[in-house]
Amino acid sequence: MNKLKKIKVMVLFSGLLTTMMILTACKKQQASPAPAPSATGSAKLKTNSTYSLLLNADYETGTLTSGITNLEVTDATAADAAYLISPGAAGNYAIAHKVVLDDSSYFSDDHWRSESATNAVTAGQYHPGDERRYEFSVYLKDWTSWTTGMSQAGDIIFQSKLGGGGNPAWYFMTKRNTIAFRDPNANLQQTIVPDYRNYINQWMDFRVDVLWASSATGYIKVYAKLPGDADYTLKWQISNFQTWNPDNPNAVLGYMKWGLYRPDESLANDDVQTRIIYHDNIRIYQINP
Repeated sequence: MNKLKKIKVMVLFSGLLTTMMILTACKKQQASPAPAPSATGSAKLKTNSTYSLLLNADYETGTLTSGITNLEVTDATAADAAYLISPGAAGNYAIAHKVVLDDSSYFSDDHWRSESATNAVTAGQYHPGDERRYEFSVYLKDWTSWTTGMSQAGDIIFQSKLGGGGNPAWYFMTKRNTIAFRDPNANLQQTIVPDYRNYINQWMDFRVDVLWASSATGYIKVYAKLPGDADYTLKWQISNFQTWNPDNPNAVLGYMKWGLYRPDESLANDDVQTRIIYHDNIRIYQINP
């Protein structure tokens, strides 16, 4: 074979080898599995969002409505079912709610409760598709801790309610000696504060970020800032989750409630007869992209 033929064969062989390598690489690339979703899930768990304040109940007006038109204070008839205390968490005032079991003046809306609510306040309502941040400060006033024999149900201290009746979308409760976050329609419960007895008669701060979604595209992030903490700490989160999931088909909007709700407690269960709780700095923000 002369020199010219050798060069042509080498060039042809080199080109064929390159083509085979490219085809092999493409085949491997096509066969590679898609990356697994991250532990935090949806990209909707933002870190660079901005926030627009919609509602601020800081009680600095010195009134039980915090100067917010149509804010419900309580449906209980007792004179001290709701009252102002001073100082508050960071300002001059906060609101106190009180419930005394077996005293009918603390029984309202079919249960032992005294709660403020935003059901008639547009800024305090939400619908599917809304993205919200909720913050509140809470103080367990002279709280008698749970002991064996008492009710397992606990006291609801802040809830995201679905209009029309039925279960709340989610709520915070004192469960035994913990503070837990619960979504009843998903049968989901998570401990946020393992032992509240360390914080009785001290202000605790909580934050919840939510994308309200009627399909498995929403998320919830729960934070706490306990006495001694410099900032909020993420305690629990879930994504790719249906956050708007009412058990009542008539639910067309949601709203917030804070105070004290004792759904299944009674003196027959050796539960504490009188409980008092303070709330302050209830803030609702719109989360912007």
